[in-house]
Amino acid sequence: MGYSKLHSLGLIAGNGRFPFLLLEAARAHGLRVVVAAIREETDAEMDERARQDPDGVRVHWMSLGELSKLIETFQREGVTQAVMAGQVKHKQIFSSIRPDWRLAKLLLNLRTRNTDMLLGAVAKVLEDEGIELLSSTSFLEPLLAPAGILTARAPDEAERSDIAYGLGIARGIAGFDLGQTVVIAAGACVAVEAMEGTDATIARAGALFREMDDTASTLERRLTVVKVAKPNQDMRFDVPVAGVPTIAAMRAAGATCLCVEAGRTLLFDRGAMIAAADEAEISIVGEPASGV
Repeated sequence: MGYSKLHSLGLIAGNGRFPFLLLEAARAHGLRVVVAAIREETDAEMDERARQDPDGVRVHWMSLGELSKLIETFQREGVTQAVMAGQVKHKQIFSSIRPDWRLAKLLLNLRTRNTDMLLGAVAKVLEDEGIELLSSTSFLEPLLAPAGILTARAPDEAERSDIAYGLGIARGIAGFDLGQTVVIAAGACVAVEAMEGTDATIARAGALFREMDDTASTLERRLTVVKVAKPNQDMRFDVPVAGVPTIAAMRAAGATCLCVEAGRTLLFDRGAMIAAADEAEISIVGEPASGV
């Protein structure tokens, strides 16, 4: 069933602007949106958004581990299809979570506790309860990064070399669900993303460079950030995202180039993002996905 036949859409909302963008797009399609707002992540502004549109938006707050409450809420509201939108910090998933009985049972049966395995299992539980999880890019395909140079400045020869090297590393670690971002300088890998997230990875790379002795360092003082999707990216969750905060993090760290995978990375506030990059003379490139 396509979403055009839906009356109500469930929205499992994480942090950031992603849930609000998806909410607005769904409302523009005439859908009533039932929001499962995660107390540990969702912006409190979600309540204000519901007050502005009481007939079209219903918000139910729940903690990260309350899988049974999520299912019961959607079933009570007549939701048969839902989307996940917005980040849930990896460290929250694996340290702060207080699972109810249903989620505890699911966790015990996981072979490995990486993000894909956990969210894939949650999606299977939802499906068994009559709730189909849709692609998180539903309604937002125009925000996917296009291929090519997106900024006024193109990457120079050194940055292109770092992009090529970084793509190989990033796609390798993404295949193991370790992270999706690497930071490269002069053919050396400076930082690899793990649970901390993209902006923190960029900041760590910048901090590492600041600690180096300028006279002793053999690395050029420019960082290139490469962000990719997983080789078999499940577009229902954990889709790569970049935006104005990414550029701010790069500027603070001394990064001069950003490469993202075209068609598989969401660019939020693209106009503002590119304007900020141009002001900082940061180059942004959309790289065709591997095998595409």
